[in-house]
Amino acid sequence: MTSRINPQVPRPIPTTRPATPSTPTSRPAEVSAASGTAFTGTVASSADRLTGADAVSAQAKLDAISRLVSSRHVDRAEEGRILDILKSASPRELNYLATKLDLHELAEAMDDRLAGPDNRTAFFQLLTKERVGDLSIPARVALIGALQNGKTDRQEEHAIRDVFLATKGSELTALKNGIDAGDYHDLQQLVFRDLDDAGVQKSILEHIKAQAVPTGESKVLSDIDDTFYVNLKDKRYPGKTVYPGVRAFYAELDRGPQAEAGRKGDLAFVTARPNDRLGAVEAMTEKMLKDKGVEATVLSGDLLSNLSHEKIAEKKLENFQQYRQVYPEYGFSFLGDSGQGDVLFGLKMLKDSPALVKGVFINDVIDTPPAKRAELKAQGVYLTDTYVGAATEAFKLGLINQDGLGRVIAAARKDLDAIPFQSDVQKAARKAELDRDVAAAQQAMAVP
Repeated sequence: MTSRINPQVPRPIPTTRPATPSTPTSRPAEVSAASGTAFTGTVASSADRLTGADAVSAQAKLDAISRLVSSRHVDRAEEGRILDILKSASPRELNYLATKLDLHELAEAMDDRLAGPDNRTAFFQLLTKERVGDLSIPARVALIGALQNGKTDRQEEHAIRDVFLATKGSELTALKNGIDAGDYHDLQQLVFRDLDDAGVQKSILEHIKAQAVPTGESKVLSDIDDTFYVNLKDKRYPGKTVYPGVRAFYAELDRGPQAEAGRKGDLAFVTARPNDRLGAVEAMTEKMLKDKGVEATVLSGDLLSNLSHEKIAEKKLENFQQYRQVYPEYGFSFLGDSGQGDVLFGLKMLKDSPALVKGVFINDVIDTPPAKRAELKAQGVYLTDTYVGAATEAFKLGLINQDGLGRVIAAARKDLDAIPFQSDVQKAARKAELDRDVAAAQQAMAVP
C-alpha cells in the first residue's frame, strides 16, 4: 500500500471525470436524505425527506462542495472548507450529502501533508468515527461503496473497518444487504478480495459473528446454467429458456413460509463461471440475469475450478463458506443441476453446515435413475424434473407455505405456455411432466 502524504502540492482532480454530479440549474423543493445511486432500491420515508429551508440548506452545501472539488486543484484551504461544511451539516443534511456526493472522488481530493494539515485523515476521522452515528444505513452503504472503489489503501481499509464496527445488530444486517444491492463490488468481494489487511478482515468478521441476530430467514443460493436457464446439457427445452416456475420458486424461498413475507432480495448466484479482476464477467452475468427477470449477487468461480466436477464443487463450497461467514444470521437453500458438480456441492454444503442448510434442490438434466434419486433424497438432496416438483419438496420441508406452492404452480403453467418449443412432441412431454408434478403438489397440500 502506498503512502498518501503529499509533501509539496495538492493533487489535481482528473478533468476527464467530474468528482461530483453537475450542479443543478434549479433546486427541488423536496429532497431525500436517503436516496442515491449507491444503494439500489432505497425508498426514503417521510422522516428522511428534507423540505423547505432544510432542503435549500442541504442543496447549498452540496453545491458548495461540488464547486470546491470541481476546481483543477483542491488546495489545503479548500479542503478545510469542505471539512467545515461537513462538520456543520445537520445529521439529515449529512446523509443527503453522503448519498449525493461522489465520495470516492472527494476522498481522493483530500491530502495529508508532511507539514500538515492531515486533511485526508481528518475526512476519514469525521465520517467514520466522529459522525458515523449520524449516518443512516444507506449513507454508510454509500461511504463503504466509495471506499471500495479501486484499490484500497491502508486508510481506506481502516475506514471501512470503522464503519462496520460502528454498526450493530439488525442495522449491521441491513448494512450488509445494502452493500450486496449494488454492483459486483459485493460484500464477499469486499471482505475476502478487496481488503489486503488481514487484521482488518479479521476484525470485521469477528464483529459480524458477534453481532449476528438470527433473522429466521434464508438466503437463496442458485447455480445459473441448466438451473436458472437452459445452457449446457439439458435438451428438454429450447436453448436459453428460463425454466418454468424457477423465478417464482426463488421468490417463495426468499419470502419464506410465514404469512407475512420476509425481506426481499436474499437471492445470490453461486456459479463456476470464472471472474476477472475488473469484474467484467460478473457484471455481464448480472446484466443477463436482470434482463431475464432476476436481480441478485453473483459469487463467481475461476478458470482452474472448471477443470472437473470435483473442482467446481470445491470452488462453490469455498464461496459458500465465505458467504455464510458474512451472513451468519441466515439459513441457506441451494438450487443446482445434475449436469456438473452441484450434487457434490450440495452434499458438501450439508456436511459443512448441517444446521444452516435448509434444502438442496437439483434440476435433474441427465435422467438420474430412481434408486440414485432416492439415495440422494435420504441425504437431503432432492432431484426433480420441474420446479413445481422442487417447490413441493420445499413445502414439505416447511420452507414455503401452501399459498406459495400455489403461486409456483400458476407461474410454471404460464411460463410453460410461453415457451416456443421446437416440436409438439417436446411440448407434450414437458406438459406431462408438469401435470404429474402439479398432481403430486396438490396431493401434498391436501395432507392435513
